[in-house]
Amino acid sequence: MDFDLSADQVALRDGARDLLDGRSDPSRVRAHLATGRPYDVDLWEAMAEQGWLAVAVPETEGGLGLGWVEVAVLLGEVGRHTAPVPLAPTLMAVAALVGRPEHAERVQAMVAGASIGAVAWTGDPSQLSVDGEGDEVTLSGRLGPVEGASVADLVVVVVPDGVHLVDLSAGGRPTAEPAMDLTRTLSWLPLESTPAMRLGGADEAARLTALGAVAASAELLGGADRVLELSAQYAKDRVQFGAPIGSFQAVKHRCADMLVDVEGMRSTTWYGAWSVATADPDAGLAAATAKVWGADASKRVMASGLQVHGGIGFTWEHDLHLFIKRAQVSQLAFGDAAFHRRALAAGLRAKVADGLGVM
Repeated sequence: MDFDLSADQVALRDGARDLLDGRSDPSRVRAHLATGRPYDVDLWEAMAEQGWLAVAVPETEGGLGLGWVEVAVLLGEVGRHTAPVPLAPTLMAVAALVGRPEHAERVQAMVAGASIGAVAWTGDPSQLSVDGEGDEVTLSGRLGPVEGASVADLVVVVVPDGVHLVDLSAGGRPTAEPAMDLTRTLSWLPLESTPAMRLGGADEAARLTALGAVAASAELLGGADRVLELSAQYAKDRVQFGAPIGSFQAVKHRCADMLVDVEGMRSTTWYGAWSVATADPDAGLAAATAKVWGADASKRVMASGLQVHGGIGFTWEHDLHLFIKRAQVSQLAFGDAAFHRRALAAGLRAKVADGLGVM
């Protein structure tokens, strides 16, 4: 059985990498950060033109008819390049609304890049109060941080027992907060009896949580893979005591550990993406496994990258800090490792109680 990407998926990855190598290389990212703008408009338009936002939309609805493995491929490249665009939250919003005729115009606007979506997620139902019955409700609470909310036209609110849609273009967008990761905007989402439309219950919330976990894991994988490459190259180039530091056993072992972590992230992320793409019965468990691996292994890879680079890795002039800061946000998005370990334990316990296998 072949567990690698298909030829078409590899071509998609290579095409995405070519685009981002030219439009989101470190110098372009730094130039964008200097402008203070919330996202790179030119890069966003280029992504929309190439159909990135339509990847997981059925052809019958004007999309490319692919799936979440392909989405994970694109998000991996976004993480690899620390691309300053709200791609993941918009793709998540599209996933929440696609297939609903009443929201077809919203989907088409996001697919065209003319509209931006955001997702406010929490694993704690006590953070949101829902009033009303039927599809029209009001929401109260404070959720966040939410990526892209300061520029989004709509936000999908996901809590364990339900999913709701809030029109930000009508009610006002939240202000972007000062954040460590400057490559994307983060905002708190205050809701005070805010009108919303109910999109689904607990099953839909679980589906979107799994998609979000895979999306975050894919970005973490891309960033960790790039940090591994940077560290290995630096270990070859940096000479100390008359020899490349990569020839020293301690540095060799640290780089080897980074490789093991990255490959573990790769395996769990691709499997998680395949599981959610095929609506596998264990998709929730696979996505949780990917996020546990991604969050934990990413921390180790980033820490090792700093150790290999030594003092230069702590400076503003080096690109390493872009990956470290972005990873720290993604490690928490759609649940941290502890949240997903609890989800895994609950899911496996339920399978054992039902007399089912856990492998």
